[in-house]
Amino acid sequence: MHFILRLFPEITIKSPSVRKRMARQLADNTRIILRREYPSARVKQDWDKLDVNIRGLEDAVTAKGVSALLSRIPGIANFSRVRIFEAGDLQQIYEDTASVWGEALAGKTFRVRAKRVGEHDFGSIELERYVGGGLNQNFDAAGVNLKAPDVTVHIEVRGDVLYVIEQKTQGLGGFPVGTQGQVLSLVSGGFDSTVASYQCIKRGLRTHYCFFNLGGKAHELGVKELSYYLWNRYGSSHRVRFITVPFEEVVKEIIEKVDPACMGVVLKRMMFRTAEKIAMRAKAEALVTGEAVAQVSSQTLTNLKCIDQATDALVIRPLALMNKGDIIDEARFIGAEALAASIPEYCGVISIKPSASVKMHQLEAAEAHMDMTVLDRALEASKAQLIDEVMADVEKGQAEVDHVAVPQAGDVVVDIRHPDEIEFKPLTVSGALEVIPFYNLNEAYSALDATKRYLLYCDKGVMSQLHASHLKDEGHRNVAVYRP
Repeated sequence: MHFILRLFPEITIKSPSVRKRMARQLADNTRIILRREYPSARVKQDWDKLDVNIRGLEDAVTAKGVSALLSRIPGIANFSRVRIFEAGDLQQIYEDTASVWGEALAGKTFRVRAKRVGEHDFGSIELERYVGGGLNQNFDAAGVNLKAPDVTVHIEVRGDVLYVIEQKTQGLGGFPVGTQGQVLSLVSGGFDSTVASYQCIKRGLRTHYCFFNLGGKAHELGVKELSYYLWNRYGSSHRVRFITVPFEEVVKEIIEKVDPACMGVVLKRMMFRTAEKIAMRAKAEALVTGEAVAQVSSQTLTNLKCIDQATDALVIRPLALMNKGDIIDEARFIGAEALAASIPEYCGVISIKPSASVKMHQLEAAEAHMDMTVLDRALEASKAQLIDEVMADVEKGQAEVDHVAVPQAGDVVVDIRHPDEIEFKPLTVSGALEVIPFYNLNEAYSALDATKRYLLYCDKGVMSQLHASHLKDEGHRNVAVYRP
């Protein structure tokens, strides 16, 4: 089984040395990915294409499987499944083409498109007319239609070789992974960071993943699963790392010492400072975020500028000018929509009145009151794993947590929301009620009466689910989620 892979057009306009390097990298990437499933795969590099041969396999299942893999390799503009023959005279070329396409044209209009490379006794137009006329006369086609046919029969004659194209498929485009350096993508599991990471992979960047854990193990497992999906589907020619940074202590420091108007921006600045150091360890040349201008208050131009001043690292924002709907459409296109939708954006710093125009002097004053050693401890506690190892954590699963609509006698509802949220929208229950902010929950829970069941509550059920699952993983069995 043979395939011809065409290089992405932006590769073909590079200087000869760069073009050769990129084509070689694409050949290596293709070989690595194909041989995992098809050990007999052979990849040959040419000036303007790659030839792929899956030796000993000609069945439709293999064709479909190989096509699925090739369609997800960055750097390929399009690829064609072909049958290869020795190029003879016009009659022989017609007969070889008919052996592939003749019966498939029954009841359909068609046209023939031919390309030629080398010296031959015939021209491309003559070749098209001869083969097309023979197919039209000798098979049950509905006729020739040069403008809008049901089928286009593509053939290529290169020197003494005839390529009859059975199926042509659009590729992913972009540059081969490994040709454009390394980046560290700050991932949260939502649509934005997912699509931003994908766009980096497609552009040839070896993309590592950095997750700032604000809310427990369940959220971390979901983000690991999504990051693994992106890597395995689009970038698995190169191994990358997934780094988890525990950030709950940093969140607590911000909530206790920073004015609510500045909280979101300060949190991003803390993340950037930490990510810069992690990027240096990973030899990544830039940070990547899913931020889009004006999507939330921390993403106004004024606030983004303040955030960037926290680091000397290059910050790439692939989605900066994209609309949310377009971002979701792209997530759907890459097959990540359902996964991203199941992992709600989790932000531990919640402010009722965030400022869209924070001033640097406000940030400097706020951060002056913070204990910056929390960043050092977070960095020391960070954990790096090879991306192909993270699924072992995910497969262990999350602890199942009961959801309770009506508390039973003896149950205690625990409101884990931020104090500002509680003040803005107090919770009223008929039974016992405790208030323990989520950032203090892990410490406080062990001191609670172990003979009672505690029902965690938050507005949307996200934080309560994550923390309940985390507590259950820690061995606490007297926990559930309150969803009135």
